[in-house]
Amino acid sequence: MRRRLPRFASPASLLVACVLTLGCDGLPGRPSPDQRPLPPTAVRDFDSLYGRHCAGCHGADGRLGAARPLADPLYLAWVDDTTLRRVTAEGVPGSLMPGLARSAGGVLSDEQVGLLVVGLRAHWGSHPPSAALPPYAVKRTGDAARGRAVFAARCASCHGPEGRGGPHGGSVVDPAYLALVSDQALRSAVVAGRPDLGMPDFRGRGNQPTLDDEEITDVVAWLAAQRESARNASAAGTAKSNGGRP
Repeated sequence: MRRRLPRFASPASLLVACVLTLGCDGLPGRPSPDQRPLPPTAVRDFDSLYGRHCAGCHGADGRLGAARPLADPLYLAWVDDTTLRRVTAEGVPGSLMPGLARSAGGVLSDEQVGLLVVGLRAHWGSHPPSAALPPYAVKRTGDAARGRAVFAARCASCHGPEGRGGPHGGSVVDPAYLALVSDQALRSAVVAGRPDLGMPDFRGRGNQPTLDDEEITDVVAWLAAQRESARNASAAGTAKSNGGRP
């Protein structure tokens, strides 16, 4: 005896169900495969990677963000691929720059980190400047006293004689600012400037002489000393309010 189909599963209803099942991708409102969002690990387009992971700090077009501009040919000529990859992957301890690689708690694969580095150069890199570039990083500590003189000669006209702000620039000795930037970030600001904000690089403006590596290192030492002074003052204030106890 042939088994009868239940009344609710007539051949006609089964045919309709098959058609709907096979044609579900064409239902109104359902995105086509090329419209569906990629999983984070599958994104390989520079614009998407940069927009999702970098633009919030460095600006949508690589400038005018809270962090230094990346749409800066001088900066990209100064920093090598190894350093760019390391900073992107691992972040910068003691600053707001997080590590984007999975190994550092981020979400990017090694391949995606590499795509960001290649994309930065392809979008905003150019030929190196004519002036010889100073080293990216130095191990020696500069002389803060000499750095104060360099600051007075080259920076005070914008940032004020004590660095607390002037007619063309904000404070560079504010404790909150110095607490959020590393010494290397200060060196980057002196060498590469902030072209998006009108701050000149180490070559200066007009007839100003180019800062040499010793002058750059010294002025960074003076700025770092202001950070230490602010920490000491804060610790002294805390001890005083606690009756002399730290």
